[in-house]
Amino acid sequence: MKQKIYRERQGTVSLQTPFFSPSATPLCEQPRPQFSRRGYVILNGEWDYAIRREGEALGQYDGKILVPFSPESTASGVGRVLLPGEVLYYRRSLTVDEVSAHYLLHFDAVDHEATLAVNGQEVGHHSGGYLPFSFDIAPYLTVGENEIMLLVRDATDVGDQPRGKQTLSPGGIWYTPQSGIWQTVWAEPLPEKYIPSVKITPDLDGHCVHFSFPVDGVCVTVADGKDRYFGIAEGGELTISLNNVHPWSPSDPYLYPVVFQLGKDRVESYFAMRKFSLMADKQGHKRLALNNEPIFHSGVLDQGYYPESLLTPPSDEAMIHDIMAVKGLGMNMLRKHIKVEPMRFYYHCDRLGMLVWQDIVSGGADYKPAVIQVLPFIGIHLKDSGKRAYRLFKRENEKEREAFICFAEETVAHLYNVPSLALYTLFNEGWGQFDSTALGARMMALDSTRTWDIVSGWHDQGKGSSPLKSLHVYYKPVKLQKGDDRCVVLSEFGGYSCPSAGHMFSPAKLFGYRMYKSAEELRTAVRALYDREVLPLVEQGLAAAVYTQLSDVEEEINGILTYDRRVNKLEGLDLSVSYPADL
Repeated sequence: MKQKIYRERQGTVSLQTPFFSPSATPLCEQPRPQFSRRGYVILNGEWDYAIRREGEALGQYDGKILVPFSPESTASGVGRVLLPGEVLYYRRSLTVDEVSAHYLLHFDAVDHEATLAVNGQEVGHHSGGYLPFSFDIAPYLTVGENEIMLLVRDATDVGDQPRGKQTLSPGGIWYTPQSGIWQTVWAEPLPEKYIPSVKITPDLDGHCVHFSFPVDGVCVTVADGKDRYFGIAEGGELTISLNNVHPWSPSDPYLYPVVFQLGKDRVESYFAMRKFSLMADKQGHKRLALNNEPIFHSGVLDQGYYPESLLTPPSDEAMIHDIMAVKGLGMNMLRKHIKVEPMRFYYHCDRLGMLVWQDIVSGGADYKPAVIQVLPFIGIHLKDSGKRAYRLFKRENEKEREAFICFAEETVAHLYNVPSLALYTLFNEGWGQFDSTALGARMMALDSTRTWDIVSGWHDQGKGSSPLKSLHVYYKPVKLQKGDDRCVVLSEFGGYSCPSAGHMFSPAKLFGYRMYKSAEELRTAVRALYDREVLPLVEQGLAAAVYTQLSDVEEEINGILTYDRRVNKLEGLDLSVSYPADL
């Protein structure tokens, strides 16, 4: 493994959002509203922690860390980067009054490799920094006090694993790394027979909804206020027909409550009747459609970073604030960029009416900017299959390619039931891109209920490779090319920047695609950008526009909101985009 040392930043300013206040149990809301039970136990709060070199004796713990905030964050109370070759230890006690048949210990995200021990016995291992995992620790528990210990290793950008924009050399569009527990830890005591999961597939055209379980005999009850529906899943499958279907949309985010029952196990959930598809307008342009009607997706790139807590939302209110800030600009979509959020984020998008574009988190070895960035900028798009392509795109490691495919499939399975999730991005701007045509077909078959942007930005593989022609345009005017019959989306553009005194992470070092001196100048420029380049292209076939970006992130100050969320630079603008009635 190559050595890489974290580059400390100089002269940074400590910022904090209005949504963080240290508490004994932060982020204590129901962590999984789409599949919730009563009796869950939140295990966020103070844990013992220690950081040691690999092979060094643990000895005494270093102090306390506030879970679920990673040690690199100020919210954790640590402020220390975990380097490659180091091990992060966590420990806390868990008091159990009665040992149930099953006791699931859930970690909603730990970056990157985690090994769990209970009462000195190793329980299991998990690799992957962005998806939840759980262990049934009932066989290891005793009545009374129990010891939970977690060991974590994280190579950050030294390895090939999905890591997004985390780097040991932060600056510009690359950000402070984080490690360890960064989403909620919680537990569920369960009876002998319980429901492990459910797959919910609404069929708007068929006026029905299908439920699929890995166990047999689950009772399903749907109640929409007027009608009540009941059925039992035989062979794990059940389809329920609905009267007077109430479709979900951003303007009317109606959710159907549903209850699943198997013996003593009772789970509360919800679903929405909605359909995402592509359709052609009268001129033959492909459009994104919701419930068989064209809908323009006007939104922003959302990286979900916070100054005090990095990738971890500091509170439930912080997530709601960001969603409502976008709705306040007349927009209807968030592109969740290179990150998987806690399930409560998606729940808020579901109930508040916000379309979500979800990126699969990027990985791979360090790429060459001259190959990945410069060539497509001058119009050269490389093929991404075969040994030469693997070398150019830094995807030579076959094991890591297979791991990425597994991770992408697990991401889709994890988020399948989210009503607001409209579109997936498989590869972004060539990061770790490989075999995109074949892999894209595989992913679209895995989830055909969403639209797929297989290659977002560049290194497009041509017609037939992706349903979308996905453009990233900075520094130059947006223009649509003729002769491509795919649905055209502007999946990144803008990036206009404005310094905000007292609200910047590093006033001495600023990054942005185009700089303006004041918020007034910025608002005028953004309004002109939409009037000049977005709105005129709608009639020519443009189906979506994703402005960069929701908030400033560290040195990058091209956000609509400042990094600390205290200033909305575009306050008062209406950036909604709609189709003419006769489209």
